[in-house]
Amino acid sequence: MKRSTIKDVASTAGVSIKTVSRVFNDEKYVRESVRERVLDAASSLDYIPNPSARSLAARRSYNIGLILENPHEFAYLKRVVEGVFDACESSNYTLLVRPTDATVSHEDVIKFVRQSRVDGIVLPAPMGDRTEITDTLLELGTPFAQLSPKHLRNDWISVRPNDEEATYELAKHVHSFGHERIGFIEGDPEHGATERRRNGFVRCVRDLGLDPDPKLIVSGMFDFESGNESARKLLELEDCPSAIIASNDDMAAGAIVALNQMGLKPVEDVSIVGFDDSPTATRTWPFLTTVRQPIFQMARMAASILIDSLAGNTPEEMNLEFGCEIVTRDSLGPRVGACD
Repeated sequence: MKRSTIKDVASTAGVSIKTVSRVFNDEKYVRESVRERVLDAASSLDYIPNPSARSLAARRSYNIGLILENPHEFAYLKRVVEGVFDACESSNYTLLVRPTDATVSHEDVIKFVRQSRVDGIVLPAPMGDRTEITDTLLELGTPFAQLSPKHLRNDWISVRPNDEEATYELAKHVHSFGHERIGFIEGDPEHGATERRRNGFVRCVRDLGLDPDPKLIVSGMFDFESGNESARKLLELEDCPSAIIASNDDMAAGAIVALNQMGLKPVEDVSIVGFDDSPTATRTWPFLTTVRQPIFQMARMAASILIDSLAGNTPEEMNLEFGCEIVTRDSLGPRVGACD
């Protein structure tokens, strides 16, 4: 079967070849009715733009980079990748992923940008907070978008969940089951979400008139092992908590295992809740009460705003915040257990 060409699309849509090119280059000042007609014609003809020709014509590579840290678990970043990929695919961009670790250098970033010829880069936490990355991208003139950064800048694109308010509401929800001594497991200190979630917990405890006992807050690293170890520290306290809030689901799963290892029963003795609503939440028993953050939607939005800005469109909002929701399952119950 003969492959459709840009001339075929132009003829079918009743427009010029230049107009078809402008539509596929996401240029401004194309009427929406014309854009839809061109896209409909392209769809009916199964037309796919030639990426090389498109790149030469627009002096862009139509590549978006994603620099991410090698994770302890991949559930969160899997949804980030899916969200960014969806935004790229919708705008006929190619996604190029660069996994790295804490040792990423100025030279590493330069090499990636120059070899991949990316037009822009999405930076999930904690990559977006590393000055060796952001300073290098600014130096190269490569636009970027941050996902869940620690600090907001009005001139940088960023998208993040309302971590503090979500954790505040989660702690209040746990308290509504009668729990007054509530333990809290923090996440990786390099992530901005860690401080925001801790602040939400502490603020809620104070607003409820409870004792903000510093012994009830322990450090974790967003992985199963640290959740297990941190839960043990809480459960070994003379006056241990009747409920534990972990800053992500992997640590909550580790806490549930710690309970079983210590001869205690989840819910019956100590309730455990998490954050993220990752696949882990329904792969442990009991299923986790947790906070669902819209990871896919946030990642897609960050990439979409970045791509839109590359086409010369100034974003209406540079810093977007997404709401979260509590998902109630079996791991949270009334205060009735051994740690009362």
